[in-house]
Order: sequence, then C-alpha cells, then structure tokens
Amino acid sequence: MLTKIKTPDDLKDLSSQELQELSFEVRRRIIDVTSQSGGHVAPSLGAVDLAIAMLKVFDPPTDSIVWDVGHQSYAYKILTGRNDDFDTLRQYNGVSGFNKISESEYDAFGVGHSSTSISAALGIAYAKRILEEKGFSIAVIGDGALTGGMAFEALNHGGDSNLNKLLVILNDNEMSISKNVGGLQKYMSNVLVSKSYNRLKRKVWSMTESLPERFKHRFIKGTRKLEESVINMIVPNIIFEDLGYKYIGPVDGHDIPHLIKIFTSIKTHMDGPVFLHLVTKKGKGFPLAEQHPDKYHGVGPFCKQNGIVPKNGNVSWSDVFGNKLCELAEKNDKIVAITAAMASGTGLKEFAEKYPTRFVDVGIAEQHAVTFAGGLASKGLKPFVAIYSTFMQRAVDQVIHDLALQKLPVVLCMDRAGLVGNDGPTHHGVFDLSLFSAIPDLVVMAPSTATELELMLEFANDYQDGPVAIRYPRGTAPRNGVSEPILLGKSVITNQGSKVAIIGIGDGYTIGKDLREQSGNTCTLIDARFAKPLDLELLNSLVAEYETVVTIETNALSGGFGSSVSDHLINTGVKVYSYGIPDRFITHGDTNILMEEIGLTSDQIYNDLKTKGIIPEKIC
Repeated sequence: MLTKIKTPDDLKDLSSQELQELSFEVRRRIIDVTSQSGGHVAPSLGAVDLAIAMLKVFDPPTDSIVWDVGHQSYAYKILTGRNDDFDTLRQYNGVSGFNKISESEYDAFGVGHSSTSISAALGIAYAKRILEEKGFSIAVIGDGALTGGMAFEALNHGGDSNLNKLLVILNDNEMSISKNVGGLQKYMSNVLVSKSYNRLKRKVWSMTESLPERFKHRFIKGTRKLEESVINMIVPNIIFEDLGYKYIGPVDGHDIPHLIKIFTSIKTHMDGPVFLHLVTKKGKGFPLAEQHPDKYHGVGPFCKQNGIVPKNGNVSWSDVFGNKLCELAEKNDKIVAITAAMASGTGLKEFAEKYPTRFVDVGIAEQHAVTFAGGLASKGLKPFVAIYSTFMQRAVDQVIHDLALQKLPVVLCMDRAGLVGNDGPTHHGVFDLSLFSAIPDLVVMAPSTATELELMLEFANDYQDGPVAIRYPRGTAPRNGVSEPILLGKSVITNQGSKVAIIGIGDGYTIGKDLREQSGNTCTLIDARFAKPLDLELLNSLVAEYETVVTIETNALSGGFGSSVSDHLINTGVKVYSYGIPDRFITHGDTNILMEEIGLTSDQIYNDLKTKGIIPEKIC
C-alpha cells in the first residue's frame, strides 16, 4: 500500500480498511529507518493516524500545514513524496529530521525550535486573506510545545482574528484516552462540528439583531454561558473558548474514521478559528516506545527487536556537568538546577532524583527559565540553568536585561555548543560566543576537557559578581588535559614555541593541538578558556614575540572569539587568521563530514596555512 502513495492525492480514494493498513505500514517504515539513523521515534509514531486523516481531508500545499518542532512529522514526510528517500533521514544530503520549505512544497514553514507553529500558521492565514488565496492554515502543536509562552501569545492573537480557516490541532499525548475520550465525548464532538448545530447557532445570533440593545447583550451572554456550561460538563478546559476558538475535543487521535469526520466537518461548514484537541499515545505501534516514550523521544540508532541503543562506554559532556553539579550541590545547599524540558538531555536526571526540591523543570520556556533563575539569585540562591546552546538563543534579552544588567550570579550551562550533527541547522549551537560575548558583565567560558569543565563549574559556583555562561559540545568529553586552576579572564599556555601562536577555545583547542603536532610541534599552543573577558595581558605579550596568531573555535566567525582577538590586535602588526563556522547555515549530517565541508579540521587548517606561507612543511 505505502509504495503506491507518491502524493497526498493518492490517499483520497482509500477505504477505511486501506487507511488502517497504510497506518501500520507507515509505522513500520518509521521504525525500520530510525533504528538505523536515529531520530524522534515516539513522537512521530504517535502522530501517524493524525497525518493520514489530515491528508485524506485537506489539500496541501493549498491548505498550509505547519508542524511544531517537527518531532511528529515523519509520517507526513513519508506521505508527501519523500518515502523513496526516507532511508536517508538525518544523513548528509538526505531528508531532514525537521520540516524545511526548501525540501518540499508540502512543508509550509521551516521548524526546529518549539512553540512557533501557531504564530506561523496565523501569519500564513492572514497572508491568505490579504492575497485572497484559498485554503486552510493548520498548526499541529504538541502538549509539550504548548508550555512555551510564544504559543499562548499566538493563541491570544489568533482567537481575536476572525479568521474562518485557521485550525489549531493540539496533539496531546499525556492525557488518558480511556478517561476523557468515551462515547459521550465522541457524541459531543460530533455535535459541535455538525452542520445543523452551527447553522442553528448562526440563526440564533442573527435573531438577536432585532432585539433592543439593552436585551441583546444579556441574551448573547446568557446563551454563550449555557453553551459553555454544557460543554464544560465534559471538556476539562474551556480556556480556548474564552480565547475565541471553537473548542472540539478531546478526540481519540488514533480513530482515523472519526478524525476524518471531524476534519470534514471543520472544512465544510465551521466558522471562525477552531481548536481541535486530540489525545494520542506516544510511541503508538512500537511497544518499547509506548512503555518508555522519553527514552525514544530522540534516540540514536537502536535494535528494533529489543530496543537496545548501543553504548560506547564514554562519558559525555552532559554527564560530566550533571555529576559535578551533584557534587557541588552536596556542599552548597543554595544551588538550584533549572532546565527547560531537557532534564535527561542536559545530564540533570540524577540531580533531580537526589535534590528534588532544588530541581525545577519549567517546560519549554527558556525565557522564563532565565528570568526565574534571576529571581532565585536575587534572594541569595545559586541557580545553574542547563539549556542547549541553540535554545538559549531564545533568551538573549532575558540574559541581558534580567541577569547581566542586575549582575545576578546565575550560571548558564549551554550544552550542545558547536555543530551537533544530524539534527542540522536548527540545532547547531554556533552563535553563543558571538551573542553572549557582546553582553557587559557576563563572563563567558568554554572548556577543552572534562577536567576543565569541572574546574569552571567550581569557579562559577564561587563567582558572585554577575552571571557566568559556560558552553560545551555534544559527545564524549576528553579527560586528559589542562588542570590549572581557573582565574578570571586568564588563558593557559600549554606548549611553548615561536613565531606562530595557536589559540583554541573549547573544542577548538583540541583542533589546535592536532594542528600543532602536524606542523612540527614548534608553535605555541594556548587554551583560551575565556571568550570574555579576553586575556588582554597574554595577547599583548604575543605582540613582541609572534608574527602570526591563529584562532580556532566551533562558533560563528562573525562576532566570535577570533573576531575579538583580531579586533584587539588590529594595529599591532600581528597577523590574525581565524577558523570557525562560516557565515552560512550548516546542513545536517555526520559531524565529521560537516567539519570537512566547512574546512574546520586540523588537516585543512594546516594545508591552508601552508598555502599562505604561514607554516612551512613540518616547521613553524
């Protein structure tokens, strides 16, 4: 069945039995591919039936469908012309793990960060009205993404928009279907979307036009209260009605025939913005993912028979962070750990178990997390905020206004800095040094080894003069390396040489170390440690002894560490050559391949410097 589906139009004539068969085949396809490539398994398995029902009724790209984050959209990708290439999921030059306008005409909007879908869909709906274009604008958002404040800002705006073809679908995989989705609820959902009910409602409203003004307002208010009271007997939350949406649900998100009936009714005769509440099971169709949805939310390659994810036995940067923070918290009872729905990913699971009263998961709300931490710090506590670098971008204003301006001693721990590989440009953490180095009174550090990260966490724990940001990459943390104590704004010369000084920051130091070996071990090698404040004393000392300074970072070259070094040495006669992330978005794929593509390996840097005449063969 699946092999016959080349475009969404191929679903239109399928029977209910054939759609059920298709659902099974799509789930099997997702499991087969993700077991080899990794990816967001459980969320996408839970949204298969939703995707099939939507494509049965609606007509993308005329109807614009925006999937929040994209974690749930694998079935949609498979059914919109990408099944033949789905084996390349998350691979270099293959199908992206997220939705991209450039990948398919069926992807109405590019996604990757949470809670953006309703804003985008609302913008598309407004544009359709202005341009007099046909079609619905549909946002599919998960219950986790609905914790983001941006989603509520958009809901508030959309409910007041009077847009007839705006549909917000909440894919809720936390509520119990047996509790909230029964025969009475199904009946009520059918009534709310029925043509007769909505026609009667319109007639009642039109009748009020003939009433005296003083009675008209009371009548409308009373009628709405009656309607809401009836609905509220079954519906757990009427907030969406109050915001201006016609609320439908909760509805079983795995009942394809019923979903098709609901979608058809919405498409044919419902007026105004609609909020459809679906209840689904994360990991549906894969028992291991159903039992452990968090484990299979975002996962590497796994054995589809037993679900085992191979482990390499190495200690990750996240583990080093989590273990050290537990150690510090044992001695300092003022430490509070905060994350934005990333407890496991940031290494805080053990901390949460050991110190439950000092651990806070704020949901997908990075801005709130930072300002919340500021509030804690203002009362003398020591907050450590652990968020991926790419998501910390969303809280830049809060870091400036609520932390740095007030010199509050909050520690920002930015995981997944640099290129993260298969998740691609929405998740690469390559802007943090550029963004945060521009902020006054914010200390910015990057460790080159696990030992150095532990030392930086100790330093940050003791530092009380303002906020501190520490960025570290994804993957295995090397243990051996620099172990000198951390001194504010001080770098470490690890290998003495002449003529050429190589300064690496974070994992850029590791590249610099390999570069030094390739070039004869006679260059000076420096572990920068601090992006801010810069070690100006060391930089000034280089002027008299060195002709060339080479900087290496896994951050954007524009406004990054190398740019800061170059700006300081601009009038000294010292030539500065900086290597980092070029001024473009880097695609998804294996990190080693991506580093090769952008010329950020020690071999490529060595050859470039040799071509420039900076480093002769094996001699500096």
